[in-house]
Amino acid sequence: MVELRAIIRGRVQLVMFRDFAQRAARKLDLIGFVQNRSDGTVEVVAQGERGLLEKLLEALHHGPLFSRVDSVESEWREATKQFDDFDIVY
Repeated sequence: MVELRAIIRGRVQLVMFRDFAQRAARKLDLIGFVQNRSDGTVEVVAQGERGLLEKLLEALHHGPLFSRVDSVESEWREATKQFDDFDIVY
């Protein structure tokens, strides 16, 4: 199983970005989590089939309606810890 870790920068907090990412990931049957970070970015860690993860990554570049994505930094690796669902971490 492959894991994608993405850090999204821009206007990505207080615009429902975590909810958007969770819905997109669940629609693709991916597992992992999304969380706000103290530096104003959003972190997404998702696991699944690489093709589906690439679709999620494309969605993260666009974000929800009131967001503004300035950049997405992504890292691919072999999954080590497996998740049960795709959750929002508060």
